[in-house]
Amino acid sequence: MMPTKADEILLTIPRRAEYVAVARLSVAALAGRMRFSIEDVEDIKLAVAEACTGAISRGASLGENIALKFESNDAGLDVRLVDFAPESDIEELRGVSSDHPRVGALGTYLVLALMDEVRYEPSGSGALDLVMSKRQQLG
Repeated sequence: MMPTKADEILLTIPRRAEYVAVARLSVAALAGRMRFSIEDVEDIKLAVAEACTGAISRGASLGENIALKFESNDAGLDVRLVDFAPESDIEELRGVSSDHPRVGALGTYLVLALMDEVRYEPSGSGALDLVMSKRQQLG
């Protein structure tokens, strides 16, 4: 069965730690509406919080805000953090895996461990978008 067309929600928060809770609450509300399990909702919330925290620490030169794009359909949820990191960080980011955590990269390790798919894509502005996906369990 083909997934339905994705619903999109755009959220922009200041690139400051005190606004990470807004992103967590927003994605929790969406994931709960999608009928993810409580455990999956908690995993998604933690992954989004860690990604936002990483964007804050990496992105001083990337602007004052963090833009998040949530895309949901019957297959699952995709979360995109626009301009997550400078494109020059790609090798460092790819060097972390859920099998080989590195000191100072706990947030990236958690995102990789909690989400089903994680990738970095060029945003066109000289930065990288972080795209995290969580799939619905069938059954």
